[in-house]
Formats: sequence, structure tokens, C-alpha cells
Amino acid sequence: MTIDLTDRVDAEPAETTQTATWVAICRLDDLVPERGVAALVRGTQVAVFRLLDDAVYAVQQLDPYSNACVLSRGIVGTRGGAPTVASPMYKQVFDLRDGACLDPMGKEPVDLVPYAVQVTDGVIHLALPPTVAAQPTTDPPTRP
Repeated sequence: MTIDLTDRVDAEPAETTQTATWVAICRLDDLVPERGVAALVRGTQVAVFRLLDDAVYAVQQLDPYSNACVLSRGIVGTRGGAPTVASPMYKQVFDLRDGACLDPMGKEPVDLVPYAVQVTDGVIHLALPPTVAAQPTTDPPTRP
């Protein structure tokens, strides 16, 4: 499943703080526990994961080993108590908290870009870095 914010009529406007621009992605209830979804946020693909305890994590969607945007389709698990995702391509394992590559499967470790996430009133918000936040966006369509 891919969430494209340009198609969301209920997406909230971005809120800018001193350190980040927070963008509403979707409702927590839109996500199935232990699964990931891809969100297209101002032209950047992000993999968003909901765990069984309703913790939510977000990392880049691009698999750095295959150069394919597939990480939201990875296998969610844990390693040493850390929430992880295994790439569906070559099975590298990444820590969802900080994007660290825990198992490079014999290759040089390459970490993922993690995104700060918060859930407020059942809505998942993603913190965008300044370079992504500065990209233009289109307003969502209005309801007739």
C-alpha cells in the first residue's frame, strides 16, 4: 500500500517547529500491525511501520543495496530487543529506531535515513528534514 498525501482530503497542513516540519501521514488505524506502508511525502518515499504495541517507525523507502524502493514490504521483526525490518531484496536487517544496518549480509554496512514520528490523537505525523520540507507541495483536493 502506498499513501500519497496529494490524494488525501483529510491530510492536515504541515506544522513547522524550530527543528522540523511535521506532516500528517495517515491515521494509526490505517496501518496493520507488523506491516509497513510506503508514503510519498513531498516527493520523498518513506517506509512507515506499525508494531504490535502501536509504536510507529519511519525510514527511507529506498533499499541502499538494491536501489529499489521496497523497504515497506520488508519483514518486521526484532533483534536483541530492537525493532527491525529485513529488506525483501537481499535480506539486510535494519534497526527501525535509528536506521542502523545490523546485518549487511557480507557487504559493507549502509544505514538508512530514519524519520522522527509522533502519533497525536490517532494521527501519525512525520518530521521532515529541512531539505525535504522546503520542497513545494500541492494542496489536497477539496471535497465536493
